Amino acid sequence: MRSSYKRIGSYVKQVNNRNKDLSVTNIQGININKELMPSVANTNGTDLSKYKVVSHKQFAFNPMHVGRDEVLPISMLADEESVIVSPAYFVFKVKDENELLPEYLMMWCRRPEFDRNAWFTTDSSVRGGFSWKDFCDLTLPVPSIEKQREIVKEYQTITDRIKLNEQINQKLEETAQAIYKQWFVDFEFPISKEYALEVGKPKLEDKPYNSSSGEMVWNDELNQEIPKGWEGAKYENSVNFRTGKLNSNASVIDGKYPFFTCSAETFKTNTYAFDCEAVLLAGNNASAVYPLKYFRGKFDAYQRTYVVQPKNKRLSTEQIYFSLKDELEGFKGTSSGTATKFLTKGILNDLKIVLPTQTYSAKFKNLVGPLFFYRLVLNDSFEKLLNIQSLLLSKMTKLGTTA
Repeated sequence: MRSSYKRIGSYVKQVNNRNKDLSVTNIQGININKELMPSVANTNGTDLSKYKVVSHKQFAFNPMHVGRDEVLPISMLADEESVIVSPAYFVFKVKDENELLPEYLMMWCRRPEFDRNAWFTTDSSVRGGFSWKDFCDLTLPVPSIEKQREIVKEYQTITDRIKLNEQINQKLEETAQAIYKQWFVDFEFPISKEYALEVGKPKLEDKPYNSSSGEMVWNDELNQEIPKGWEGAKYENSVNFRTGKLNSNASVIDGKYPFFTCSAETFKTNTYAFDCEAVLLAGNNASAVYPLKYFRGKFDAYQRTYVVQPKNKRLSTEQIYFSLKDELEGFKGTSSGTATKFLTKGILNDLKIVLPTQTYSAKFKNLVGPLFFYRLVLNDSFEKLLNIQSLLLSKMTKLGTTA
């Protein structure tokens, strides 16, 4: 077998178009997931005419911190509209798309092995710098353009499906949250037949409660009016907070059960401590953002992750999910003298929640429960698609050998 790997520098060239006329205002950065995103840098007083313009199918990469992060932040602009990036970035394009497809090159740059090779070639500076020459000296397999198109098409099909899943998942979340707001914030849930008959107005059935003059009463616990028959309570009296454990087997790639941690990533394990429906709440986060997840089934959790369940029959897991989401929006937690922000059980126990009647709680669960279940199905499909996508990237190395 002989190698058909080629030097990347043979197929690309730098582009140095500056934003001299200030015609481009969309400033982008590149994250470690190799995606262009709105820049978080403070550009007040910055001369944007010095920024580099990235056009359709051109690439940009940040040469700094490669040694520190062990990732080369690189991305190809798929959109037609140009963006600008930091003058410190390298911008380049493929010389001839009949020899190398930009999309194929971007696929190669997404491989973990590519990042390892980039990291290996960084200099000895504190940040671990990475030069244009370093990038050009990296190699990749270059099959026929027909084969490249075939590989890119297959990869793009999976990528499009992943994006569609994400869009559907987001829409399901938004729909369920809108229903939650209608029921537990605006109190515009549909009037039940029982209540309509109780007040002697059968025609009120299915009408929105609050705007149809449903009886409201003052609740001291919540310091607001709520529907008659509903109550307000502290989480301490209505919700169970359990914590997970430190699991040394949580890195098992092909484990049977999810292991939820304080990071966005879900690990796998072959053991489980929970078999239930629950909300998973990250108890600490350096950025003071506390992600929530809903799950049903067997799972395990990290010791700083809360497993949240209702202990009052008048609450549903779905209501708790959105109640926590509202309560923790913009919440900073306590630092305990460190950079990491903690959510203590004392903080959580003092939060307050509205308790509907058991009948309305059951109706709400029946309404939004299927949306939450469908999200679980989509998440399972999402994981499978990511595995297929990863497999396609790993198979690219086989294109580098010929008989």
